[in-house]
Amino acid sequence: MLTISRLAATAGVTVRTVRHYHHVGLLPEPERDASGYRRYSAQAAVDLIRIRTLADAGVPLARIDALLHAQPPEFAAAVTDIDAELRRKIDQLTEYRHRIAQLDSGERLVLPPEVVAVLDRMRGLGVSEQRVLLERDAWILMQALDPHVMPQRVRDKNAAFDDPETTRLYLACDQSVDWDPYDPRLDRLIDDLDAWEIKQERDGSRPGYLKLVSSRISEASPAWQRIVDALDHRAEQRRTAGHDS
Repeated sequence: MLTISRLAATAGVTVRTVRHYHHVGLLPEPERDASGYRRYSAQAAVDLIRIRTLADAGVPLARIDALLHAQPPEFAAAVTDIDAELRRKIDQLTEYRHRIAQLDSGERLVLPPEVVAVLDRMRGLGVSEQRVLLERDAWILMQALDPHVMPQRVRDKNAAFDDPETTRLYLACDQSVDWDPYDPRLDRLIDDLDAWEIKQERDGSRPGYLKLVSSRISEASPAWQRIVDALDHRAEQRRTAGHDS
């Protein structure tokens, strides 16, 4: 006769596991003997080993009792069914692993390859990861709120990075992230950006998603906040002057 600790050691499980099997009804709990201990027979050890083996094989505890008492044909059919369920779970976990492996570059989960290529191009140009992530957010918002413009925006973005002056300004903005909002260099950068917008014939108005992105950019840097505010103010002045004339 075995104590509960010897029984657990014989089957390679913990005492807590044995008690759990008692609780769920898989292994009968013997009465206490005269000395107050519960004693287990060799059959209990065999049953516990069978339970542990089935549990280790992935059989749900709720199905183990039926398997322990099944006839060979019923046991084989049940094992086939359990194997099929395990295969479904393996396929699901494999898909999860595939998606997790992509998290090192999260934009690939939500953005098309041509947009990811733009983001990778920015990295290749030396744009900081902080600015790339802000750009990623812009594309995510665009895809959600104005998806039909995506192809044209991809073409525009690649064309912009083909232009040395546009690339220079982009990198200059990126480098200004930590500048004091009243740094004189910021005044010159605002002038250059304003001149670029005029040359590109932009009126400073932005779709809804770009307004959200501008807000996000402003939160990231006081210097960028001043750039956005200054360019918006100048664009509004030009629109007002145009209406008055």
